[in-house]
Amino acid sequence: MREINLQQQFNAIIAWHSFFHLDHDSQRNMFKIFELHIKPNGILAFTSGDEEGEVWSENGGQQLYHASLSTEEYTSLLAEASFKVLVHKVRDPDCGDATVWVVQQKKSF
Repeated sequence: MREINLQQQFNAIIAWHSFFHLDHDSQRNMFKIFELHIKPNGILAFTSGDEEGEVWSENGGQQLYHASLSTEEYTSLLAEASFKVLVHKVRDPDCGDATVWVVQQKKSF
């Protein structure tokens, strides 16, 4: 995920319950990868935490790493990559209390 280059673009990219397993710097760098792989007006959907931080938790007997940037930093990184926020739900009970982002690429190529 951190280094992928599929050399094509998509109408939608989904990073659901996966993106937040990357460390902070890797998450920051992913916005360039998302931008590279999304078509104009394409949709990016991802989940994050609700505040900046890092935590380990148990899931099925395994320890899992989770990290999140602040809402302000995600908003800034999305704007820099020409994404417009369509939906931002904090601790959505329908998504396991994850914070949900649905954004649209607004850059013309």
